Amino acid sequence: MGTLLHFKSLYQEAFDDCRPSYLVLFLKAYSVFCAVLLAMAVYAFLYRVFTGFEF
Repeated sequence: MGTLLHFKSLYQEAFDDCRPSYLVLFLKAYSVFCAVLLAMAVYAFLYRVFTGFEF
């Protein structure tokens, strides 16, 4: 749990003094988009591993 709080504080500190505000919104949306894509890639890999896909 401490690791997640550490990552949360790093994420918030990264955007503290960032200007202009539309750039902050774009970067936050992009980081969420990248996290979703990474989660989908991990899911697809694990799905193939557990269903016996021939690599």
